[in-house]
Amino acid sequence: MDGGVNDLDPDVGLCSCCRWAHLTTTARGSRFWRCTRAESDPRFPRYPRLPVLQCSGYEETADE
Repeated sequence: MDGGVNDLDPDVGLCSCCRWAHLTTTARGSRFWRCTRAESDPRFPRYPRLPVLQCSGYEETADE
């Protein structure tokens, strides 16, 4: 993804274009979105329920 709100995946929500989100895909093809902000701030769930429609920690991915 190039980043930015134009890349928002409606099935994932804000995580699809948040700088704190990390996508993991298993060998079987399952995909898990992990919030790396949860590593230092317990207010955020490590694996949020999708789609995420609101998040106080959301920061848009910077365009490269």
